[in-house]
This record gives sequence, C-alpha cells and structure tokens, in this order.
Amino acid sequence: MDAIFNNGGMLFIFIGIILIFILEYNNHFSSRKFISDNSVYFNGLMEEDYKFLLSVRYGKEVDVEVLFNQRIRNALVIIVLMFFIFLNKMSFAYVILSILLGFGMFKLPYIKLKNYYKANLHKINLMLPYYLKGLEILIQHYTVPVALAKSIDTAPEIFKPGLERLVSKIDAGDSSVQPYMDFSAEYPVRDSMRMMRLLYRLGLGSQENKQEQLMMFSRTISSLQNKAREQKYKERLDKMENKTMFMLFGTGGGILGFLLLAMMMMMNY
Repeated sequence: MDAIFNNGGMLFIFIGIILIFILEYNNHFSSRKFISDNSVYFNGLMEEDYKFLLSVRYGKEVDVEVLFNQRIRNALVIIVLMFFIFLNKMSFAYVILSILLGFGMFKLPYIKLKNYYKANLHKINLMLPYYLKGLEILIQHYTVPVALAKSIDTAPEIFKPGLERLVSKIDAGDSSVQPYMDFSAEYPVRDSMRMMRLLYRLGLGSQENKQEQLMMFSRTISSLQNKAREQKYKERLDKMENKTMFMLFGTGGGILGFLLLAMMMMMNY
C-alpha cells in the first residue's frame, strides 16, 4: 500500500473514479448500455449451469440477466481500477494481473452458488425419498406425467425448477427416457437415476401390470426412506460424539493447564 501511495497510484484511482462518474452522470458513457450492447460476447462467458444454480438459490422468479450483468460490471470495474493503480508502471504482466483479478471477481458469485448447491446436495439426498413417497400416492390415481405435474405445487422448492422442465419436455412430446435422465443429472444424489428409470418404466406400463410396478416402486422408496433415516440417526450420533469429545478435551486441557500452573507456582516458591 505504501508503494501505491508513494507512486501516486491512489491519485490515479480517484481521478479515474471521478472521470467515470462524470461520464456516467452526463450520459456520455453508460456501463449498462456498454454491457447490453456487447451482451452477445459477454453471454459466452455464462456457465452452462448458472441459470439452474440461480433458480436453486433464489427460486424460479430470479432475473438471470440482471445478476449476470452485475457480475460483468463488477469484473470490469476491478479491471479498470487495477489499470489505474498500475498506470505509472504498466507492463504486460500487470495487464494480465488486472484481467485475472477481474476474472476472479467475475467467477466469485458463481463459485459461491456452486458451493451453496454442493452444501444442499446432502439435504436433497434426504428429501428425495419423501418427495417420491408423495408422488407414489398421486400415481395411484393418475398417469405418471399427470402425477408429476400435480406434484410440483407440494414438492420441496429445490425440486420445482427441475420438475417443471421435466413436465414441459414430456408435454412437448418427448416420450423417451431422456427427460427423466436430465432430471436425475440436475439432482445427482443417491439412487436418483435408478428412481427416474423406474418412474419412466412405470409410465410406459399398461394398466394390467401397473399395480405390480407400483409395488416395486413403493418398496424402493421405502428402502430409500430407511437409508435416509439411518443417515439422519448416524449424523445425530456423530454430532453428539463430537460434542462429547470436545467437552472431554476441553475439561482435560483445563485440568492439565491448572496442574502445570500449580507446579510452576510451587517451583517458584
């Protein structure tokens, strides 16, 4: 920081900020218009799963374009600021560094979304069997596509975007297994692919053997529910064990510290 102040770097930053503000205020330059005019190029930077991750984090009503443009704007601001900081000692290395810092700022919100999704995969894994149990009840009265559509309203919020895409593909005439596989790819948790295959076969089955296939589907769901309960129980035990160990170490460490302090005091006397 001292080097920046000594070289007048902060002066360049202030001048740059004031200049950009004046240009924006007088409508000679608009960052929003610049990003909008070059959206064709910027949209190529959007990650394939960005829209999905946003819908998982904020719901289906999220404005993807606004949030993506904010990422672009923040990255450009960082690049411009870095250029002003290194202006009086600019070199190819500093140009690359400025671009890398801007790219890091651009990627940061996506990384946060990715980490949020990974943290929630475990929760999804535990919720899926209970959603499928509700779906099983609907399938007893409706066809599989109709049951899937009716289940959206009561499904956990995190499943709704994937279910809507699944139902829309089926309604569009896709009678293959692919829409079901796409859903399981969006929620890559334990047994999701196997359950989607069973669901697809159940939708293809005739009325005569529907009851038999439904019983198989029900048994598989019950097995998944048992696994989910065992996982919750194991996590609860692990949490209690960790707390117990922490208390033991804390108590033992306190006693040991007290004994050492007492020994040192005795030696001083």
